[in-house]
Amino acid sequence: MNLLKVCSVLLVFLMVSCIPAKDLIYLRDNGTQKNESAITPVASQPYRLQTNDLLQITVRATDMKLVEVFNTTPANQALQNENTVYYMGYVVDDHGNIRMPILNEINVLGFTVAEVREKIEKRLLDEYFKEEAGIFVNVKLGGFRYTINGEVMQPGTKILLVEKLNIMEAIANAGDITVTGNRKEVQIIRQAPHGTEIHTIDLTDVNAMKSPYFYLQPNDYIYIKPLPQKVWGTGTTGMQTVTTALSALTLMATAILIFIR
Repeated sequence: MNLLKVCSVLLVFLMVSCIPAKDLIYLRDNGTQKNESAITPVASQPYRLQTNDLLQITVRATDMKLVEVFNTTPANQALQNENTVYYMGYVVDDHGNIRMPILNEINVLGFTVAEVREKIEKRLLDEYFKEEAGIFVNVKLGGFRYTINGEVMQPGTKILLVEKLNIMEAIANAGDITVTGNRKEVQIIRQAPHGTEIHTIDLTDVNAMKSPYFYLQPNDYIYIKPLPQKVWGTGTTGMQTVTTALSALTLMATAILIFIR
Protein backbone atom coordinates (compact mmCIF):
# COMPACT_ATOMS: atom_id res chain seq x y z
CA MET A 1 0.00 0.00 0.00
CA ASN A 2 2.84 2.36 0.89
CA LEU A 3 4.54 1.54 -2.40
CA LEU A 4 1.33 2.43 -4.26
CA LYS A 5 1.12 5.81 -2.51
CA VAL A 6 4.74 6.62 -3.25
CA CYS A 7 4.32 5.64 -6.89
CA SER A 8 1.17 7.76 -7.18
CA VAL A 9 2.87 10.83 -5.72
CA LEU A 10 5.86 10.29 -7.99
CA LEU A 11 3.69 9.99 -11.07
CA VAL A 12 1.71 13.14 -10.22
CA PHE A 13 4.94 15.10 -9.68
CA LEU A 14 6.44 13.93 -12.94
CA MET A 15 3.30 14.54 -14.96
CA VAL A 16 2.95 18.15 -13.77
CA SER A 17 6.62 18.77 -14.45
CA CYS A 18 6.37 18.55 -18.24
CA ILE A 19 6.08 21.85 -20.12
CA PRO A 20 2.53 22.72 -21.32
CA ALA A 21 2.18 23.52 -25.01
CA LYS A 22 0.51 26.85 -24.19
CA ASP A 23 3.76 28.04 -22.58
CA LEU A 24 5.59 27.56 -25.88
CA ILE A 25 3.24 29.56 -28.11
CA TYR A 26 4.08 33.20 -28.80
CA LEU A 27 1.58 36.08 -28.66
CA ARG A 28 -1.51 34.08 -27.76
CA ASP A 29 -4.85 35.87 -27.62
CA ASN A 30 -6.17 35.31 -24.09
CA GLY A 31 -9.56 36.76 -24.93
CA THR A 32 -8.52 40.39 -24.63
CA GLN A 33 -8.68 41.00 -28.38
CA LYS A 34 -12.14 41.62 -29.80
CA ASN A 35 -11.41 40.04 -33.17
CA GLU A 36 -8.49 38.61 -35.07
CA SER A 37 -8.37 41.50 -37.55
CA ALA A 38 -8.03 44.16 -34.85
CA ILE A 39 -4.99 46.39 -35.20
CA THR A 40 -2.69 46.28 -32.18
CA PRO A 41 -1.06 49.64 -31.46
CA VAL A 42 2.69 49.37 -30.92
CA ALA A 43 4.49 51.65 -28.50
CA SER A 44 7.75 52.84 -30.01
CA GLN A 45 9.83 55.88 -29.16
CA PRO A 46 12.65 57.41 -31.24
CA TYR A 47 16.08 56.30 -30.05
CA ARG A 48 18.38 58.90 -28.55
CA LEU A 49 22.07 58.43 -29.05
CA GLN A 50 24.36 57.23 -26.28
CA THR A 51 28.12 57.00 -25.86
CA ASN A 52 29.81 54.26 -27.91
CA ASP A 53 27.06 54.35 -30.53
CA LEU A 54 28.31 54.07 -34.10
CA LEU A 55 27.03 56.43 -36.79
CA GLN A 56 27.20 56.17 -40.55
CA ILE A 57 27.15 59.68 -42.04
CA THR A 58 27.16 60.51 -45.74
CA VAL A 59 27.05 63.96 -47.35
CA ARG A 60 25.82 64.44 -50.91
CA ALA A 61 25.84 67.49 -53.17
CA THR A 62 25.23 68.44 -56.78
CA ASP A 63 29.00 68.39 -57.24
CA MET A 64 30.27 65.45 -55.19
CA LYS A 65 33.85 66.70 -55.31
CA LEU A 66 32.83 69.51 -52.97
CA VAL A 67 31.87 67.09 -50.19
CA GLU A 68 34.37 64.25 -50.65
CA VAL A 69 36.22 65.27 -47.50
CA PHE A 70 33.13 64.65 -45.35
CA ASN A 71 32.62 61.07 -46.53
CA THR A 72 34.64 58.22 -45.05
CA THR A 73 33.42 55.98 -47.88
CA PRO A 74 33.66 56.86 -51.60
CA ALA A 75 30.32 57.73 -53.19
CA ASN A 76 30.40 54.68 -55.46
CA GLN A 77 31.18 52.23 -52.65
CA ALA A 78 28.40 50.86 -50.46
CA LEU A 79 28.92 49.85 -46.86
CA GLN A 80 28.73 46.08 -46.99
CA ASN A 81 28.82 44.86 -43.40
CA GLU A 82 29.23 45.81 -39.75
CA ASN A 83 33.03 45.51 -39.98
CA THR A 84 33.17 48.23 -42.63
CA VAL A 85 30.83 50.41 -40.60
CA TYR A 86 33.00 49.93 -37.51
CA TYR A 87 36.19 51.06 -39.23
CA MET A 88 34.67 53.88 -41.29
CA GLY A 89 31.86 55.13 -39.07
CA TYR A 90 31.79 57.79 -36.37
CA VAL A 91 31.85 56.63 -32.73
CA VAL A 92 30.16 58.73 -30.05
CA ASP A 93 32.91 59.34 -27.48
CA ASP A 94 32.62 59.52 -23.68
CA HIS A 95 31.72 63.21 -23.90
CA GLY A 96 28.89 62.55 -26.38
CA ASN A 97 30.76 63.95 -29.39
CA ILE A 98 31.67 62.73 -32.86
CA ARG A 99 34.58 64.21 -34.79
CA MET A 100 34.04 64.99 -38.47
CA PRO A 101 36.44 66.46 -41.05
CA ILE A 102 36.29 70.29 -41.23
CA LEU A 103 33.34 70.43 -38.78
CA ASN A 104 35.45 68.98 -35.95
CA GLU A 105 33.54 67.95 -32.83
CA ILE A 106 29.76 67.78 -32.88
CA ASN A 107 27.78 66.89 -29.78
CA VAL A 108 25.16 64.22 -30.51
CA LEU A 109 24.48 62.76 -27.06
CA GLY A 110 20.73 62.50 -26.44
CA PHE A 111 19.82 63.50 -29.99
CA THR A 112 17.91 61.35 -32.47
CA VAL A 113 19.55 60.54 -35.81
CA ALA A 114 17.08 62.93 -37.48
CA GLU A 115 18.16 65.74 -35.17
CA VAL A 116 21.84 65.00 -35.86
CA ARG A 117 21.17 65.14 -39.60
CA GLU A 118 19.49 68.54 -39.22
CA LYS A 119 22.36 69.82 -37.06
CA ILE A 120 25.01 68.80 -39.62
CA GLU A 121 23.04 70.18 -42.57
CA LYS A 122 22.57 73.50 -40.79
CA ARG A 123 26.28 73.88 -40.04
CA LEU A 124 27.26 73.02 -43.60
CA LEU A 125 24.83 75.54 -45.07
CA ASP A 126 25.60 78.25 -42.51
CA GLU A 127 29.38 77.95 -42.66
CA TYR A 128 30.47 76.39 -45.96
CA PHE A 129 27.83 76.08 -48.68
CA LYS A 130 24.93 77.85 -50.29
CA GLU A 131 21.50 76.40 -51.00
CA GLU A 132 22.47 75.97 -54.67
CA ALA A 133 25.04 73.32 -53.68
CA GLY A 134 22.20 70.87 -53.08
CA ILE A 135 23.56 69.58 -49.77
CA PHE A 136 21.95 66.33 -48.63
CA VAL A 137 23.00 64.62 -45.38
CA ASN A 138 22.08 61.08 -44.40
CA VAL A 139 22.65 59.80 -40.85
CA LYS A 140 22.07 56.22 -39.77
CA LEU A 141 23.06 54.03 -36.88
CA GLY A 142 25.96 51.84 -37.97
CA GLY A 143 24.17 48.61 -37.15
CA PHE A 144 21.68 47.65 -34.45
CA ARG A 145 23.62 46.11 -31.57
CA TYR A 146 22.05 44.04 -28.79
CA THR A 147 23.05 41.20 -26.48
CA ILE A 148 20.93 38.14 -25.72
CA ASN A 149 21.71 35.50 -23.12
CA GLY A 150 20.12 32.62 -21.26
CA GLU A 151 17.85 29.99 -22.80
CA VAL A 152 18.38 30.72 -26.51
CA MET A 153 20.02 28.60 -29.17
CA GLN A 154 22.70 31.18 -30.07
CA PRO A 155 23.44 33.58 -27.19
CA GLY A 156 25.84 36.48 -27.57
CA THR A 157 26.15 40.02 -28.93
CA LYS A 158 24.45 40.56 -32.29
CA ILE A 159 24.77 43.38 -34.81
CA LEU A 160 22.09 43.72 -37.50
CA LEU A 161 22.11 46.26 -40.30
CA VAL A 162 18.58 47.48 -39.62
CA GLU A 163 17.11 50.68 -38.18
CA LYS A 164 14.32 49.10 -36.10
CA LEU A 165 14.18 45.75 -34.33
CA ASN A 166 11.51 44.18 -32.17
CA ILE A 167 12.12 41.53 -29.56
CA MET A 168 10.57 38.74 -31.65
CA GLU A 169 13.01 39.46 -34.48
CA ALA A 170 15.92 39.61 -32.04
CA ILE A 171 15.02 36.21 -30.58
CA ALA A 172 14.57 34.70 -34.05
CA ASN A 173 18.02 35.99 -34.99
CA ALA A 174 19.39 34.14 -31.94
CA GLY A 175 17.90 30.83 -33.09
CA ASP A 176 14.72 31.09 -30.95
CA ILE A 177 14.15 30.36 -27.26
CA THR A 178 14.85 26.77 -26.21
CA VAL A 179 12.05 24.51 -25.01
CA THR A 180 13.17 25.08 -21.42
CA GLY A 181 13.19 28.88 -21.79
CA ASN A 182 10.62 30.97 -19.90
CA ARG A 183 8.70 32.95 -22.52
CA LYS A 184 6.49 34.52 -19.87
CA GLU A 185 9.28 36.36 -18.04
CA VAL A 186 11.69 37.71 -20.66
CA GLN A 187 13.86 40.42 -19.13
CA ILE A 188 15.01 43.49 -21.06
CA ILE A 189 17.77 45.54 -19.45
CA ARG A 190 18.19 49.00 -20.90
CA GLN A 191 20.64 51.79 -20.14
CA ALA A 192 18.97 55.19 -19.88
CA PRO A 193 20.28 58.67 -18.92
CA HIS A 194 18.68 58.32 -15.47
CA GLY A 195 20.04 54.81 -14.87
CA THR A 196 19.38 51.17 -15.69
CA GLU A 197 15.85 50.04 -16.54
CA ILE A 198 14.79 46.40 -16.09
CA HIS A 199 11.48 45.34 -17.59
CA THR A 200 9.78 41.94 -17.86
CA ILE A 201 7.64 41.10 -20.87
CA ASP A 202 5.33 38.10 -21.43
CA LEU A 203 5.84 36.90 -25.00
CA THR A 204 3.03 34.36 -24.75
CA ASP A 205 0.50 37.21 -24.54
CA VAL A 206 -0.49 39.17 -27.65
CA ASN A 207 -0.60 42.33 -25.52
CA ALA A 208 3.19 42.21 -25.41
CA MET A 209 3.11 44.12 -28.71
CA LYS A 210 1.67 47.11 -26.84
CA SER A 211 4.64 47.27 -24.50
CA PRO A 212 7.14 50.14 -24.94
CA TYR A 213 9.80 47.43 -24.67
CA PHE A 214 8.48 45.34 -27.57
CA TYR A 215 10.66 47.39 -29.91
CA LEU A 216 14.25 47.25 -28.76
CA GLN A 217 16.76 50.05 -28.56
CA PRO A 218 20.43 49.68 -29.47
CA ASN A 219 22.56 48.17 -26.69
CA ASP A 220 19.59 46.46 -25.00
CA TYR A 221 20.37 43.27 -23.05
CA ILE A 222 17.85 40.41 -23.24
CA TYR A 223 17.84 37.61 -20.69
CA ILE A 224 15.75 34.45 -21.06
CA LYS A 225 15.22 32.68 -17.75
CA PRO A 226 15.13 28.86 -17.53
CA LEU A 227 11.91 27.09 -16.58
CA PRO A 228 11.86 25.01 -13.37
CA GLN A 229 11.59 21.87 -15.52
CA LYS A 230 15.20 22.35 -16.62
CA VAL A 231 16.39 22.25 -13.01
CA TRP A 232 14.20 19.27 -12.14
CA GLY A 233 15.47 17.32 -15.13
CA THR A 234 12.20 15.39 -15.45
CA GLY A 235 11.73 15.92 -19.18
CA THR A 236 10.30 18.67 -21.31
CA THR A 237 7.74 16.64 -23.25
CA GLY A 238 5.11 14.12 -22.25
CA MET A 239 7.10 11.21 -23.67
CA GLN A 240 10.27 12.27 -21.85
CA THR A 241 8.33 12.60 -18.60
CA VAL A 242 6.76 9.14 -18.97
CA THR A 243 10.18 7.66 -19.72
CA THR A 244 11.65 9.32 -16.63
CA ALA A 245 8.71 8.12 -14.51
CA LEU A 246 9.02 4.53 -15.71
CA SER A 247 12.75 4.56 -15.05
CA ALA A 248 12.23 5.90 -11.54
CA LEU A 249 9.50 3.38 -10.78
CA THR A 250 11.57 0.49 -12.13
CA LEU A 251 14.52 1.53 -10.00
CA MET A 252 12.32 1.87 -6.92
CA ALA A 253 10.65 -1.51 -7.46
CA THR A 254 14.01 -3.22 -7.94
CA ALA A 255 15.35 -1.66 -4.75
CA ILE A 256 12.29 -2.77 -2.77
CA LEU A 257 12.49 -6.34 -4.08
CA ILE A 258 16.17 -6.55 -3.21
CA PHE A 259 15.44 -5.19 0.29
CA ILE A 260 12.60 -7.69 0.87
CA ARG A 261 14.72 -10.65 -0.17
